[in-house]
Amino acid sequence: MNKDKTIKNIFQYFSGFLIMTLGIALSVKSDLGVSPVSSIPYTITCVIGLEMGKATILFHIFLVLLQILILRKQFKIKNLLQIPVGVVFGYFTTFCNFLMTFIASPDNMGIRVLMMIISTFLIAFGIHLYVPTNLVPLAGEGAMLAISQKYGKKFSSVKLVFDISMVVISLTTCLITIHSIGSVGIGTIIAAFCVGIELKWITKLSEISKRRKFILNPAHHG
Repeated sequence: MNKDKTIKNIFQYFSGFLIMTLGIALSVKSDLGVSPVSSIPYTITCVIGLEMGKATILFHIFLVLLQILILRKQFKIKNLLQIPVGVVFGYFTTFCNFLMTFIASPDNMGIRVLMMIISTFLIAFGIHLYVPTNLVPLAGEGAMLAISQKYGKKFSSVKLVFDISMVVISLTTCLITIHSIGSVGIGTIIAAFCVGIELKWITKLSEISKRRKFILNPAHHG
């Protein structure tokens, strides 16, 4: 991989993170619940008041430790890079939540739902940017890959169970400790369904765009 390609990949990688965390912050601002993978950090925020970016960092560290427990000797040292990546993701979360303080909290349900839908698109687009770079995965994805590898299950099946588990843990914790649904709401359900569907659409549109550029660019033809 040449230097320009590497720089482009790194820029795309962190751009994806920033867009994802912007989507997460927008879902928090909508007050309709957050996406399944963000539900645990936001639950920590709701229950003990720890700032969400810091809660995200702690959750990423926990998920890396979980990978070590699952994989044991099969765990690769390079996967420890998920911790500093989690720190960056946590600070991006803090920054994007700060940006949301400049937006008034809406009372209109239609606007809140619209914010939630936009947030799912941002999360999907962020994933679309960061995953193809094949750099360090986020700890959530790393944990799902570890379970898939260890127990020979399809990644899609593991992701479904993982997401449901996050929501159930978050909902139960919030109901017991603060007697409300906290981080879980209609937005969580919207995110669970929309992100995957939107990611497929974005990927398909991206592939169509690349094919058109190839056809229209004479430099690509012999």
